[in-house]
Amino acid sequence: MKSNPRVCVIGAGPAGITTAKNLLQVGITPVVYERQDQIGGNWVFSPRLSHSSVYETTHIITSKTLSAYDGFPMPDDYPDYPSHKQVLAYFQNYARHFGVDQCVRFNTEVVKAEKQPDETWRITLKDGTVETFDYLFVANGHHSDPRYPTYPGTFTGQMLHSHDYKSAAPFRDQRVLVIGGGNSACDIAVETGRISAFTAISMRRGYFISPKIVLGYPSDVLASKFNWLPRSIYLRLLRFSLWLAIGSNKQYGLPEPKHGILEAHLVMNSELLYNLRHGRVHPRPDIKCFDGKRVEFVDGRVEEYDTVIAATGFRITFPFFDKALVDFEDKLQVPLFLRMFHLDHPTLFFMGLFQPLGCIWPIADLQAKLAANLIAGNYRLPADARAQTQREVELIARRHISTPRHSIEVEYHELYNALKRAIPANAPAWTAHTKVKA
Repeated sequence: MKSNPRVCVIGAGPAGITTAKNLLQVGITPVVYERQDQIGGNWVFSPRLSHSSVYETTHIITSKTLSAYDGFPMPDDYPDYPSHKQVLAYFQNYARHFGVDQCVRFNTEVVKAEKQPDETWRITLKDGTVETFDYLFVANGHHSDPRYPTYPGTFTGQMLHSHDYKSAAPFRDQRVLVIGGGNSACDIAVETGRISAFTAISMRRGYFISPKIVLGYPSDVLASKFNWLPRSIYLRLLRFSLWLAIGSNKQYGLPEPKHGILEAHLVMNSELLYNLRHGRVHPRPDIKCFDGKRVEFVDGRVEEYDTVIAATGFRITFPFFDKALVDFEDKLQVPLFLRMFHLDHPTLFFMGLFQPLGCIWPIADLQAKLAANLIAGNYRLPADARAQTQREVELIARRHISTPRHSIEVEYHELYNALKRAIPANAPAWTAHTKVKA
């Protein structure tokens, strides 16, 4: 390890704080830049428009059992699916417990990150300050740059992205159309359906929608009990158990998925199907065009709406990088070894830049542990890292839908286990004597 390396971490959200914790664990005190005034990143709820995509009623879609950092379980009194307030408290307690909060410079935004010829990084802050670091960890998340759909015509009512949705209250007595079929789209349709005059959800394609509780277990906990099975059998078991739980999408007026059950992100929602059958939410196909407040769907139906909420995902962007250096926006492949090592930039690491069929945080924890041990000299990249990276991106392309939105899709247990195997045996453990250096 270079003597006293300077390490920069961009972001004090879930990936950033575990990065800092694992750096501290190997004896490196990082500088963590956070543009907000507190730890939590996307999980810092604000009723006003902000960096956060969290809305008033958000609960996590993975269970607390499989969402906690290694060695730091969520409190016993937390429900299986904690609220955003509970999750934020968990992150902030984690940061205090491990001394991460002492490393964070709040209200400090990175506006430019430039690689130097010697592989160091020149970091420019919004106030004009410039600092140089030996290593750079990017942990700014990938849920902040909204991706909007495009359709012919113009909608003259209110159009917003799910990123800007905070609560259902503004949509009372309105006619609301939600575009999308992912977790946010289904949540928002359910919430607005309770108080709107009419709520519909427009899905371009079919989705697999799973209840959060199956046979009395959180669904991810139950599924994890069988992931030792051969993949083909495991997939058939998942599909069959889901069919037993909810039946066919057609029974709810929704399109059937044309992809395999793990080829796209599963929707974890126990309320959408209930609300569809109770008439609070109405299924609609894809949109053909807009005409004022009129929306024409591909099946020929025409309806008027006051508000359209596009829950259509996010772009992978890094506003502080020159696109000539790093650009993953609208790419079908993101070539990072173990989803974090950029082999063309050996002092650059991307933390939590993946979308698992499960929770990001425990995997980001393992990524951080491995990267910290690389800097500390306890781990080296394998000689065939480029070949392995190519196999990784080809596997993602083969298993998942070919869209930019699915370019970072991974299976939770596979990536988790791959990182676990890579952690060196001599990786230091956290001890009560670990100190944050000044």
